[in-house]
Amino acid sequence: MIYLLLIGLVIALVYAPAWWVRRIMRRYSHPAERYPSTGAELARHLLDERGLQAVPVEETDRGDHYDPTTRTVRLAPERFHGKSLTAITVAAHEVGHALQHAGGYTPLLWRTRLVQCLQPLERLGALVLLGAPLLAVVLRLPGITLLLILGGLMTLGASTLVHMVTLPTELDASFARAMPLLKRPGILLASDHCHARRILWAAALTYVSVSLMSLLNVARWWALVRR
Repeated sequence: MIYLLLIGLVIALVYAPAWWVRRIMRRYSHPAERYPSTGAELARHLLDERGLQAVPVEETDRGDHYDPTTRTVRLAPERFHGKSLTAITVAAHEVGHALQHAGGYTPLLWRTRLVQCLQPLERLGALVLLGAPLLAVVLRLPGITLLLILGGLMTLGASTLVHMVTLPTELDASFARAMPLLKRPGILLASDHCHARRILWAAALTYVSVSLMSLLNVARWWALVRR
């Protein structure tokens, strides 16, 4: 019974943040025409005001994000074309990352370097995991294969490390950069300021929920190895 309760608690801790983030984003996506400008238009306006005309705003199907390698703000279709409070607030959050980059914000630069270093390791880890069973059959050396699998698990966990160190950068983009922009006259309705803070929290915690999901994937692989 205690074992089942522990499993339930772990599942709740893993899935609760992701559920809360999705709930907040959906809640403030209505009404869909709350503001006259789309998320893309607001992002363009805010960037131009700060002298960042060279930073493009693009539509993407890979989720809202700022790409520091190409210095590009990318918004999902519902945010790029949307005029809801969620669309406007998320656009400001991603502009916040562009402002961090322009100002040489050190944690963002560290995260960028970490991602560049760990991405090849993640791909290598996936290949190791896929190739380990074949090596076990060909070489007939289960000890070495187990070592390869453990190494693969460690490299797959690299994404978890990236997401965890991302949190301070996300919080800064939300509350030190985006919120002051949204509080300026003519951007948000006064009654929406408190709701925008919830959305900014959700935007910042998106990577936390992804990190927890990554940990769960690593745990699944570990359970498979122990069998």
